[in-house]
Amino acid sequence: MTVTEEFRAARDHLVSVQEDWNRARAEFQWPRFSTFNFGFDWFDQIASSPDRAQQDALVIVEEDGSTLTRTFAQLSADSNRVANWLRSIGVQRGDRIILVLGNQVELWETMLAAIKLGAVLVPTTTQMGAYDLQDRVSRAEAKWAVGGTETLRKFAEVEGDYALIHVPGVYARQDQQQTPQVSGRSVHSYPEAYGASPNLTPTEPTGVDETMLLYFTSGTTSKPKLVEHTHTSYPVGHLSTLYWIGLQPGDVHLNVSSPGWAKHAWSNFFAPWIAEATIYLYNFSAFDAAALMRNMDQARVTSFCAPPTVWRMLIKADLAQLRNPPRVAVSAGEPLNAEVIEQVQRAWGCTIRDGFGQTESSLQVANTPGRQVKFGAMGLPLPGFDVVLIDPVTGEEAMEGEICLRLDSDLYGRPVGLMKGYYGDDQKNAEVFRDGFYHTGDIASRDENGVITYVGRADDVFKSSDYKVSPFELESVLVEHPAVVEAAIVPAPDEIRLAIPKAYVALAPGWEPDAKSAAEILQHCLDKLPPYKRIRRIEFTELPKTISGKIRRVQLRKAEAERAETGQAPQGSGVEYREEDLGLKPQR
Repeated sequence: MTVTEEFRAARDHLVSVQEDWNRARAEFQWPRFSTFNFGFDWFDQIASSPDRAQQDALVIVEEDGSTLTRTFAQLSADSNRVANWLRSIGVQRGDRIILVLGNQVELWETMLAAIKLGAVLVPTTTQMGAYDLQDRVSRAEAKWAVGGTETLRKFAEVEGDYALIHVPGVYARQDQQQTPQVSGRSVHSYPEAYGASPNLTPTEPTGVDETMLLYFTSGTTSKPKLVEHTHTSYPVGHLSTLYWIGLQPGDVHLNVSSPGWAKHAWSNFFAPWIAEATIYLYNFSAFDAAALMRNMDQARVTSFCAPPTVWRMLIKADLAQLRNPPRVAVSAGEPLNAEVIEQVQRAWGCTIRDGFGQTESSLQVANTPGRQVKFGAMGLPLPGFDVVLIDPVTGEEAMEGEICLRLDSDLYGRPVGLMKGYYGDDQKNAEVFRDGFYHTGDIASRDENGVITYVGRADDVFKSSDYKVSPFELESVLVEHPAVVEAAIVPAPDEIRLAIPKAYVALAPGWEPDAKSAAEILQHCLDKLPPYKRIRRIEFTELPKTISGKIRRVQLRKAEAERAETGQAPQGSGVEYREEDLGLKPQR
């Protein structure tokens, strides 16, 4: 069989046994290739098939109702044009491309084009400021950066040996159509790509271990880690994600996720196209449950994935507005409570199923189609993953412990859907790939039926509006301010966002614990950090520490939980100031 036929056979098998977890676990085997290119060997093969060529591969709807559609055949040809143009301006195999785009067709074109060329993608959120972009350019060794007008202006402050590619976008304002000038930097105009040839021939086979993606992820005691994925770890690995969602050929799949994060690649690129499904996007500036459901109805969305924040906001609306509910619904990020799941079940007739994975892997554990969902639980190991819980103290398998993946599984071998490693970090790789396991750093428990429930992160990362927030990153910015001697970031419970970052700060001599100091420190952070990392509260206090001098964040977390429960600050707390009371706004 060709690699395309072998890949399709594995996909078809998972689709055929979607509601039979036992068979899927017992019979699935990862397809293992020596060469594979998702663009040429999969996407273009779909685009040339009589059944799928004219099917919509991508549909993007804006708030004003304007709609962009691309069939598989159109995206295949346009990504070839972009690939030929990128090659003509100097993009070479292995070049790292920082990709800073929103939900616009150029994002998908560029990803497909880069994959076909063998260039390495470094997806990055548009919310990043120059401070974070500098880190990404430097550590990823970027040669190119792709973005809109406002993004490219940020790169004026970013050093490095790289060129820029300007993407005005289909719906860009008139003043953003012109290619901006960035001092000392070559700037290429993306629309020129559409004049290139739609015919593209591979120059050489793509090795399965060649790097395809570099994703930055949150860190706790160091800078964000740089996750390295290959031309199989995500393109082939997301067979497990397809199985979890329950995708089928011809589906219309809507995933609410921001570009630049791994979940966007999971459910807005690889998994739907592995299934030969349509990717549907609704771009909104502010969440509107009624508008979202209206668009889902019009598009006849059959599968829907949303983070817990969106699900919590949806149930506050009238779910009956959606006349044609999706066949399947999933959520990832943290467990949903029973109330949300039950309300959606009553209104839509489908059960929201949780799943667990990481930037470092595809879906590992999930509530799968056809199985009874245990409220609050992540579910069972997915086909292709041999999941064990290891007691952090004894190193032995246990009913509660760190979620680990067996690297020498008798059933599956090394999981294909697992990263190559952390780029340029041998020490971290030795730490997570040890004793025959990949160590996730997450703690879970397993019941007598094998169902796994998430307990917590082994470090202090927490979720805010479904984004991972690393205390270390925020604390590093805080201590740059002269007023701050020490700082600790913990999550403060929030009804909508799940949690918001709160800073506990020990002040330097000469600074008063008042509103003026709070405003100055928070303004400093507001100017340095992207919006999703915004520190929204600050409290001046003496930081609790262990005998060895380490800050006891667990004590601060407990204080925040007590404050949220009682509405009163615990005895001994300092004075808290809130961003909304200080009237702060970003200065740039």
